[in-house]
Amino acid sequence: MHSLKELDLMKDKRILYVSSEVIPYLPETELSSTAFNVAKFAHSKGVQTRIFMPRFGVINERRHQLHEVIRLSGMNLIIDDMDMPLIIKVASIPKERMQVYFIDNDEYFKRKAIYTDEDDQLFPDNDERMIFFAKGVVETVKKLNWAPDIIHVHGWMASLLPIYLKEYYKEEPIFADSKVVTSLYNNEFEGELNKGLINKVKFDKIDNDSVPILENPTQENILKNAILNSDAIIKGSDSYSEDLEQFIKDNNVTVLDYQSEEYLTEAYLDFYKENVLELQDS
Repeated sequence: MHSLKELDLMKDKRILYVSSEVIPYLPETELSSTAFNVAKFAHSKGVQTRIFMPRFGVINERRHQLHEVIRLSGMNLIIDDMDMPLIIKVASIPKERMQVYFIDNDEYFKRKAIYTDEDDQLFPDNDERMIFFAKGVVETVKKLNWAPDIIHVHGWMASLLPIYLKEYYKEEPIFADSKVVTSLYNNEFEGELNKGLINKVKFDKIDNDSVPILENPTQENILKNAILNSDAIIKGSDSYSEDLEQFIKDNNVTVLDYQSEEYLTEAYLDFYKENVLELQDS
């Protein structure tokens, strides 16, 4: 572990945090609290941070003082040959001076639920919501003209971002030097998403070697796809299936092992500096 003084070398680096869930906007989970705490710690060390999350309908806009950013809203994203309007909202986390951007669309995010209906069944359009979220983040960052050094992805709904950056947006100069880190979390959902996911990804002319994994869109396969398209991964949970553990080993990816809550913020920042940014020289 390096000293905090050495971590100051991260000052003024830009890290984009993209998470399915973030406290205080959604209930506290391993995912929502980790995403928030890591971003907060990096911010406190002089790192320039931006946080992006979906604007789920359960988020209380009045209490959290969300407001629409007209200059960023107004474009349409093509999802499986459909025009879907992109709405961008923003809020500041109290006391932290950290900005959180919310990707919104009435069709995908207005419902008063996150991933499942009242019968605890996954929404059939979760696949399209994932694609919309990934594209919405990228298009907004382009409009902000804010080139991140690191993009840190948390949660399965954010985890198509690595393949979209690698393929669909590969010609975008703003991301030319960005390194993608994906945090893997366990037991986020059971079963599988809409089997149409793979065809909707291919509609965007994405057909790299990892796409066939999405033929059976379980949580584990979605994570495998993210692993293959990320520069580094972080184990955000303390255990995974033997199959996923073996997949991580077989693909020889740069990994930060699971960190307990008391150490993770410093360990993540250290990992960025020592392992992720160094990849730029490789």
